[in-house]
Amino acid sequence: MKRIVLTGGGTAGHVSPNQALIPLLLAEGWDIHYIGTKNGIERSLIEPMQGVTYHAVSSGKLRRYFDLKNFTDPFRVIAGAVQSVRIIGQLKPNIVFSKGGFVAVPVVLGAAMCGVPVVMHESDITPGLANKLCKPFAKVVCTTFPECAKLLGDKGLETGTPLRDFLFSGDRARGLALAGFDGSRPVLMMIGGSLGAQSVNAVLREALPAITERFDVLHVCGRGNLDASLEGARGYKQFEYLEGDLPDAFACADILLSRAGANALSELLALRKPALLIPYHSGRGDQLLNANSLKARGLAHVMVQSELNAQSLPPALDALWEDRALLAQRMDALPNADGKRAVMEQIHKYAKP
Repeated sequence: MKRIVLTGGGTAGHVSPNQALIPLLLAEGWDIHYIGTKNGIERSLIEPMQGVTYHAVSSGKLRRYFDLKNFTDPFRVIAGAVQSVRIIGQLKPNIVFSKGGFVAVPVVLGAAMCGVPVVMHESDITPGLANKLCKPFAKVVCTTFPECAKLLGDKGLETGTPLRDFLFSGDRARGLALAGFDGSRPVLMMIGGSLGAQSVNAVLREALPAITERFDVLHVCGRGNLDASLEGARGYKQFEYLEGDLPDAFACADILLSRAGANALSELLALRKPALLIPYHSGRGDQLLNANSLKARGLAHVMVQSELNAQSLPPALDALWEDRALLAQRMDALPNADGKRAVMEQIHKYAKP
């Protein structure tokens, strides 16, 4: 039986591609182990999955700004690498697959010290700091964007992002029933990632009177961001978070309003959903780069955060609606945005016999 160690964490975006690969690995009979942090989001998402053994290691956050923890976190990374060496040395896996995030650094270092081949994945248009540090130890770095593959040189390979199969199982009628809409008007779905997007939430709600003249609005606002004053409002339904019902929500949505995280963009391309993207600009600014890559290819509309307000949003959504058929046509012409099979090919290619 072949054995694989998966790693990645810190955000849901560093975990969901691993979740997408796990059913394929199980179907092929792999013994699957996951190395993550003790209290990270990856533990809550992965540990309940059947057929996966979870191992917790120490890790420090990799920051690009001054913080007193920068003096102590390198020692946590070293401790995590020692723990990873012990775990990987005991498991003797055929391969390690890393989705990135700061937890991946000690795991990839541990794999390198044990002579275990590593396949990595980078979702954003430029490599993150963790993946930059880990690149020397990888056989290949799979990417979502062609621009990123070029930046990585001979180790970069555009594969797309592994997407969870359940995203494609949605039903429009179930989605309309979930939101309480009758289907007589087009549906705008706003989704801001696992934590929501508070500034976009606020503008959307301020502009609701104008937006709901044309659209029904299904709003996934993020945990703790519900607005009690809008409960029961005509043409508006809000949810903190959707998991099992998410495919049905996507299925009933005609257009999307979204941040521009790489996984979200992979999902909207795979589902062929015309979108207005409001990139979150912080850190290395990859959401802006991600969004502009799609805009340049004519695959989405983009509005920068500084231009977003209750007056600018309704006409921007109207323009998206008018352009929806052309955007969908361009997305239909794309190769499959789901990278599961392409990533699995690299795992098979580099796994030790």
